[in-house]
Amino acid sequence: MDNGAFEMQEDGVANISSNKRQPYENHIESRQEKKRPMSLMKIFLVCFLACLITTAIGVLILSLVYLVHFNPKTSQQMSNPAPETDKSPSQSGGSGSNITIVSQVEPRYSFLSQLSKSKEFKFEGGAIQWARYRNNPKEYTNDNEKEFGISINSHESKTTVGTLRIVSQGLRAPHWHFNANEHGFLIQGKAWIGVVDDGNTVTTFNVTAGQVIFFPKNTLHWVKNVGDEDCLFLLFFSTHDELKTLDVDDAFFLTPEDIASRSLKPSGGVEFIRTFKKPKEDQAINLPEDLVELIQKADYVQSSDSDVWKYFYDLKGSKQYKFPGGIIQWARYRRNGNGLNASEKIYSESVNKHSDTLTLATLNITTNGLRQPHFHFNAHEMGYVISGCGQIGIIGEKPVPDFSVGIGDVFFFPIGTQHYIKSICDEDLFMILAFSTGNQLETLDMDDYFHATADHVLAQLFLKKQNEFKKIPKFDEDQAINVP
Repeated sequence: MDNGAFEMQEDGVANISSNKRQPYENHIESRQEKKRPMSLMKIFLVCFLACLITTAIGVLILSLVYLVHFNPKTSQQMSNPAPETDKSPSQSGGSGSNITIVSQVEPRYSFLSQLSKSKEFKFEGGAIQWARYRNNPKEYTNDNEKEFGISINSHESKTTVGTLRIVSQGLRAPHWHFNANEHGFLIQGKAWIGVVDDGNTVTTFNVTAGQVIFFPKNTLHWVKNVGDEDCLFLLFFSTHDELKTLDVDDAFFLTPEDIASRSLKPSGGVEFIRTFKKPKEDQAINLPEDLVELIQKADYVQSSDSDVWKYFYDLKGSKQYKFPGGIIQWARYRRNGNGLNASEKIYSESVNKHSDTLTLATLNITTNGLRQPHFHFNAHEMGYVISGCGQIGIIGEKPVPDFSVGIGDVFFFPIGTQHYIKSICDEDLFMILAFSTGNQLETLDMDDYFHATADHVLAQLFLKKQNEFKKIPKFDEDQAINVP
């Protein structure tokens, strides 16, 4: 045993017992009786001393245990250690010290993505940039992107956004998306679109800047730049999960040669299939160097209008809804087709019949104009700044300081979250908006819900005299976008 007092006790007992066992045959009884009291006294004293020392050590151990486990300050420090902060070499004991830097992501990045500054995924014929959720957190390039991705996923935004740039004669390869409808807005350029629906009907058409395209989930489609300048699309996908896509060339090369031969039945059979060689570079946006040698004739056919309008909407040429501080134009569903022309009704019904589709709009706010505080009953909102700059305010589940947005930025407003957008530059603030509903969008503005609430209720709520609320005027003209 480690206890020194216990060892002393053992030694003492052993020594005494040893003496008692020695044979003294001629010892007189009187002498034995004299010695026995002295031996018992020694034993008692040794035992008593050992008990005192053992008790003292036990008390000391219990005191230390209490201080470590039950002292409030010590317990708090152990369970909630202070985060390590960045230190210079002189502060941290030398250049070899490993100190973890704790980063704090600003709250605005739950609702803001600086898309134009994000990583470019480059291909031979163009590039793609994303503001989206990633299954693998390591695929985010920084904490701000990660914060935005997690936010739209946790809010189930049903919206992901990206930009698609295609150089002249470049082709976004035929493909389809497993888990999302796609809505696109052409910011610049001219493109030829192809769609193959579930009835094996092929619809092709041309689009120019300001127009909208729509591809239902699991519908094969392609996009080719047929102009002299780059095409720039803003694309919205109706998912908050990681987008799942399959390109036609990938599907072909993953198919066994004999199966592909039996399906296509080419001249030469399987030997012809073997002449296809998978390129080293991803062909998602394709532009071969020998394109002129490969193609002898290219026709960019326009299908009948009744087919085209299912996938196409002339947003730029649609009705303008004018307000004192700006203009809104819509690509949306309207009950009973109210306010829509023949082509817009076809598009409206097409969007409405598919599940999880989006409503698109352009919003132009004049200098110093304000899209007043409002919220949406039935949709999340995501927007992209095309020109100008603005200030955004959000009042929702957690405090978010107002923040600025500029060209190439994406913003996100969860359903039911009150928000406003103000133009703060010398030029107009122009944006494309997407709402996560294929039904009629339902919105309530601040001035509308103030006017809809009884004056005596407002007086009781805000602790102001009832007649004070007569100072809030009603206007004949809708003040959704207003000016001072």
